[in-house]
Amino acid sequence: MALELDGIGAGGGVRHDKTDPKCGFRKGVFVARLSPTKAQAQVQIEDGYLLALARQGNPDAYDRLVRRYASFVRLKASSYFLVGGDSEDLHQEGLVGLYKAIRDFRPDRESSFRNFAELCITRQIITAVKTATRNKHTPLNGYVSFSATPAGASDSEPTLDEVLPGSPVHDPVNQVISSEELRSLVACLSTVLSDLESRVLSLYLDGYSYTVIGEKLDCDCKTVDNALQRVKRKVGSHLQSRNVLL
Repeated sequence: MALELDGIGAGGGVRHDKTDPKCGFRKGVFVARLSPTKAQAQVQIEDGYLLALARQGNPDAYDRLVRRYASFVRLKASSYFLVGGDSEDLHQEGLVGLYKAIRDFRPDRESSFRNFAELCITRQIITAVKTATRNKHTPLNGYVSFSATPAGASDSEPTLDEVLPGSPVHDPVNQVISSEELRSLVACLSTVLSDLESRVLSLYLDGYSYTVIGEKLDCDCKTVDNALQRVKRKVGSHLQSRNVLL
């Protein structure tokens, strides 16, 4: 590929004097610089070369591609949060999407590997979120549904899953909370919840039943239920104050 050179001389190169350690005299060295558009083209060429090697089973080429796009994967994964899930799980799903992009990319069909990788990574993360809401995805099987609480089943008040941001029809994609909203919610809970409420909520999110929570905290199931109902009301008040649509 032709290089675009900046500086002096017919070729536009930048001349640097450098001492030759073997003969002791100084010789000129021309340094080439790529323009932004050609730098992008160079990255695409390098991606294509690494993709070809990776598909032939070269582990170094695959690792280099993963390292090159690792920060992009983490950035994309950090844009999503599933209540009850783990951010590292979403990062792993993003890496799965990157693997699929490496496996399936076709240069004659896609504009660039980066665009195709972004599509595959995003699609994989969203698919993981959808599957997790059906409690069928192993890496995210810690997802806890608040709709099954005794309080939610025994009265007409909204349950915690109805209080947390989400679509009235429970579209799985809309149960993804932005990282910014999550940080605000965590800050709120750390200041407005009592010690008992915080401990009950923590154990409940870990998947413990009312009975087990009561045993761990030395209280009865009614106390556990009342604590969760107070949490529900406080979360609802916080979200309403931020104009989050319920």
